[in-house]
Amino acid sequence: MTAIQAPSASEQIPTEVESWPGIESGLGRRGEFAFRVGRREIGHLHGDRSAHFSFPKPVWTELFEAGRITHHPVFPDRVGPAARRIVDQSDVQDVIRLLRLNYERLKP
Repeated sequence: MTAIQAPSASEQIPTEVESWPGIESGLGRRGEFAFRVGRREIGHLHGDRSAHFSFPKPVWTELFEAGRITHHPVFPDRVGPAARRIVDQSDVQDVIRLLRLNYERLKP
């Protein structure tokens, strides 16, 4: 008997986010899978392991203090760029919520 494997993070997250009106998605220049509203990126995935975002400083600070994001690995000393590891299903759901947070700020 073969076990049915649950969809991966890189399958689940796009399925949800691409259902939102006005979202465009696709591969970026560095291999990331980005989600955009118009010309603005709301975040991107690096496979099934991590997601990156950019938030206004007050939002970033609140999310960082709540432990929902960490510093972006390319910009470790900046407030704004953020990262979120994806380890389990709760991380997948929170990445979707973080993308939705940016979507609500930027949607037309």
